[in-house]
Amino acid sequence: MWVPQQLPEIAGPLKQAGLKLDPAQLADLTGDPMGAVVSLGGCTASFVSPQGLVVTNHHCAYGAIQLNSTPEKNLMKDGFVAAGTAEELSAGPNARIYVLESIRDVTAQMQAAIAAADGPLARTRAADAMEKTLVAECEAEPGYRCRVASFMGGAAYRLFRNLEIKDVRLVYAPQGSVGNYGGEVDNWMWPRHTGDFAFYRAYVGKDGKPAAYSPDNVPYQPRRWLKLADRPLGAGDFVMVAGYPGRTNRYALLDEFRDTAEWTYPVVGGHYKRLVALVEAEGKRNPEIAVKYANTVRSWQNAMKNYDGQLDGFKRIGAAAAKQAEEQAVLAWLRGQGAKGRAALQAHRTLVALAAQARATRERDLVFGQLRSSGVLGAAASLYRLAIEKQKPDVERELGYQERDLPSIEGALKQMDRRWHPEMDRKLVEYWLREYLKLPAAQRVAAVDAWLGGNDEAAVQRALDTLAGSRLGNLEARMQWFAADRAAFEASDDPAIRFAVAVMPTVLKLEEEAKIRTGEALVARPRYLQAVADYKKSRGQFVYPDANSTLRITFGNVMGYTKADGSVQTEFTRLEEVAAKATGEEPFDAPKVQLEAIAAKRYAGLDDPRLGTVPVNFLSDLDITGGNSGSPVLDAYGRLVGLAFDGNWESVSSNWVFDPTMTRMIAVDQRYMRWIMQEVMPAPALLAEMGVPSAGQGVQAAE
Repeated sequence: MWVPQQLPEIAGPLKQAGLKLDPAQLADLTGDPMGAVVSLGGCTASFVSPQGLVVTNHHCAYGAIQLNSTPEKNLMKDGFVAAGTAEELSAGPNARIYVLESIRDVTAQMQAAIAAADGPLARTRAADAMEKTLVAECEAEPGYRCRVASFMGGAAYRLFRNLEIKDVRLVYAPQGSVGNYGGEVDNWMWPRHTGDFAFYRAYVGKDGKPAAYSPDNVPYQPRRWLKLADRPLGAGDFVMVAGYPGRTNRYALLDEFRDTAEWTYPVVGGHYKRLVALVEAEGKRNPEIAVKYANTVRSWQNAMKNYDGQLDGFKRIGAAAAKQAEEQAVLAWLRGQGAKGRAALQAHRTLVALAAQARATRERDLVFGQLRSSGVLGAAASLYRLAIEKQKPDVERELGYQERDLPSIEGALKQMDRRWHPEMDRKLVEYWLREYLKLPAAQRVAAVDAWLGGNDEAAVQRALDTLAGSRLGNLEARMQWFAADRAAFEASDDPAIRFAVAVMPTVLKLEEEAKIRTGEALVARPRYLQAVADYKKSRGQFVYPDANSTLRITFGNVMGYTKADGSVQTEFTRLEEVAAKATGEEPFDAPKVQLEAIAAKRYAGLDDPRLGTVPVNFLSDLDITGGNSGSPVLDAYGRLVGLAFDGNWESVSSNWVFDPTMTRMIAVDQRYMRWIMQEVMPAPALLAEMGVPSAGQGVQAAE
């Protein structure tokens, strides 16, 4: 996952893998093709027309699809095609498209601020203050969103400046039985046959600058947009992805790895499984709950299966032993590096101690955190904290509660009605209260104990009955509290607000303890990770930072693999395999119109003679993780050949220990996307907008 600054050093490997462009062209982040790649703040996307049309994954647009769905008009099931721009639907008040404009190195400023601070807590505060200063300067011109990202634990810092497009609209989403074909059964699996794509459009004010949703806004006109590939993709061909991978942990300590493998994944994954079952049971009884919590359930399902896959992978590749051997080799090397080595060894000991501190209260931190983020309790906690922070000058407020953050907080409050139901909220709070009662005495929170007033099921039910009287389930009430001051909260008799007020001193105390640990790590982690990088370089190895939601480039080739059972997996799946999988029931309920088109071999001119049919999904040996979803897959000429949407089961453990033999990226082929848009859920105007005017002719010829 190479950062753009590393492109000159990997120019040779890029050319060797098959890139036909000048590698220097990729270093121009506002040029072609990099300037077309955008972040959705959790997924990746790209412009594909001069009228602000954006393509991403169906599962990345799923929140917007769910937000616009009702039991009577369920777009998650039936799909959506806007007849024209006037019919395009708002993706919600918090939907964003971030267009990267520049990256600036700010290592000197950040490290100087940290070095001048006295003690760990002061270091964290100094780092926060410098970050806020840099961001405020960067955002002085309206319409921009900036962030400071750290690399290699703080060995480097960079300031990213993005145009923040706030009016995002849903344009096209295929039926759920196309966009999520195979559902959780096929998630992280190969072979795969999913049409995981959807389209947004970016809108701005008439002056061309970002503006909140308004019927008067006009489509944004990007400087760059991707063109669809005009050469058929085949096995062995060069491919690359530019995107925003969320998080990897390849430089984590052995202790941190063990905590994750032995506790976080099995325990948190188990909670997700029980929560999914809880919501699905309620959803069967009440269709409104099923619709409102569909996006939440999907995210839980994805995470829990990912955790299972990682645990499986850890065992298969002996990850713990590999991490241990790697760490021991680094430590042994450091013992021969003099004073610099001794400093790095001390940094390692500090990080081990910090991991132990976090481990001591992990059960409490999980349950207490979940309890105060659910439904009305979450709204109350957020609103009360905002009122506290508003008492301070903006530059002194906690990150997340500054003036720049108010639109997002307001948006979350406004869209809560579409993702919240009082009966389901009660069940979820009940779940976490019962988990709280299981905590060992040493990890209990005195404020929660006092609020509960008991240690049994009767106390839980009393608390739930009391919370049922909260008025924060009402939008008008939430918006009134959005403008309220701290005194009003502390005088309130609303039960959810009473809870937020009761636990806030504990929350602030725990935050300060966490900041002290962060301040220790601000010195220790970059010192140790720089030593790891030096060790790798001494062995002639390339070094790249862990993923941190910033722009990365990964490249390789279209390539199958051999599973552990010896079965050879080919590079492409085929249209006929979609029909072969179809059972008529979820998640293999392919639409009737699709099955008819497949049976009639209506390929619309999109079949590949090497396959004898239309390709659906394909494999490559690219290195991606969560956040890369929706990333454009580009060919050797920088043309769009597909969208990254998943990894194979064997790849998910690569977040911690990279396994090049088995790691494969799964992408939806742009030829399948076009075929769906011609034969299954026609969108001739969108195809024409993307420069495919002959699409309609292809359909006619096939018919």
